[in-house]
Amino acid sequence: MSMFQSLNISASALTAQRLRMDVISSNIANVDTTRARLVNGEWEPYRRKVVIFEPRGAQFSSYLQAAIGRAEPAGGGVEVREIAEDPAPFKLVYDPDHPDANADGYVRLPNVDPLKEMVDLIGATRSYEANVTALNASKGMLMKALEIGK
Repeated sequence: MSMFQSLNISASALTAQRLRMDVISSNIANVDTTRARLVNGEWEPYRRKVVIFEPRGAQFSSYLQAAIGRAEPAGGGVEVREIAEDPAPFKLVYDPDHPDANADGYVRLPNVDPLKEMVDLIGATRSYEANVTALNASKGMLMKALEIGK
């Protein structure tokens, strides 16, 4: 394992969590968007997006093998596998005066729940802060190691 591997792992996590916060912000900004994209000639509301992470490099089985002494441990951080759309159904709200109301007076609204988004945003922020702390701890250890040679 490289001396700077911990910095690379923390940096990848910081980048991934930053993207997660950006996607959550986009979800919150589009909580009332009823015309996000045209599908089969009809406007469809904004559909909530979710960031899916995966480990960069080795999988869990390689860590297990390393823990029992059969292989060299290899960690590469985290990366974004995809930004997926939430398949949850749209909300139907009765508002016959809305320009996007159907014949029955119902409007399809995005499947974005602001409360859920705020909880996800707090989680992403906490993860980001934890990775900043880990990065600073690694940096401090490397600085102390450099002082040994003085």
